[in-house]
Amino acid sequence: MIISQTPFRISFAGGGSDLPSYYRKYGGAVVSSAIDKFVYVTVSRKFDHALRISYSRTEEVERTADVQHPIVREGLTMLGISGGLEITSVADIPSRGTGLGSSSSFAVSLMQALHAMQGRHVSAEQLADEACEIEIECCREPIGKQDQYAAAYGGLNYIRFLPDDTVQVEPIALSREARSVIDGHFLMFYTGITRSASEILAVQSNMMASEHNKAQAMHRMVACAGELRDELWKGNFDAVGRILHENWLLKQSLAPGISNSAINEWYERAITAGALGGKLLGAGGGGFLLFYAKPETHEAICSVLADLRRIPFTMEPRGSRIIFVNQ
Repeated sequence: MIISQTPFRISFAGGGSDLPSYYRKYGGAVVSSAIDKFVYVTVSRKFDHALRISYSRTEEVERTADVQHPIVREGLTMLGISGGLEITSVADIPSRGTGLGSSSSFAVSLMQALHAMQGRHVSAEQLADEACEIEIECCREPIGKQDQYAAAYGGLNYIRFLPDDTVQVEPIALSREARSVIDGHFLMFYTGITRSASEILAVQSNMMASEHNKAQAMHRMVACAGELRDELWKGNFDAVGRILHENWLLKQSLAPGISNSAINEWYERAITAGALGGKLLGAGGGGFLLFYAKPETHEAICSVLADLRRIPFTMEPRGSRIIFVNQ
């Protein structure tokens, strides 16, 4: 039995520039961080040659080609695994439509565990590349690349997406004390609304490719990612709130469905109560709201958002890894 652990991520600025419709023309960049919320994948040998896959449902099939879960099917196919395994997954948060990159974290965690079952240790870069291939090329999901790299590498990073399809991960190295200060300013709330990121991203991708003003908004979001990296390096942590706020306003201009009246009301309540800035995580439409606020305003913000569930978290320095092996 082998168990892999892979973090989810939060994205601060530049999200959407990792879509091929944008970065292949202009190059993209995001600032994101892994967080201490995880998906766990367990892979164990099965008594017979069949496959048993357990997630929100359970599949028992004879052949890899018969697996209904697309990521599992394509991951097994990529590594030439035909059967004889039981695969299970559990997560610390809802697994779909929450804006924390859950499907990509699952893809990375699955490949980590399957490689380990075959006796291989692979790099974070390889895990991210394979997860991108599975989700984008094999499963035809209209998504970007940032989630896979954030999950595989862990930590706080400035990630660049180059027109030639290569990806550069630049860690934003902060002291433990600095990370603690930043963590102490964040508030995250679950809206209870889930949505299809693929649908929103498909519309966003098409609009960026065809409308000049959408591309201009994304250019500014990429610039925000670079500014955020620089401000973090300088220790200007209050700039995080300002840049989150600008990035969120720009993001809403990219496509319909990114926000709605309920999300806008929650956001305005938090700003009025003292938040310096914030954003809806992920593609939009639901999931988690993230705010950056001075600790002395947290009680007031939580009070005006009492109808939402607060989810405590900290930034996570480690990426995907194997946490248990029993041969």
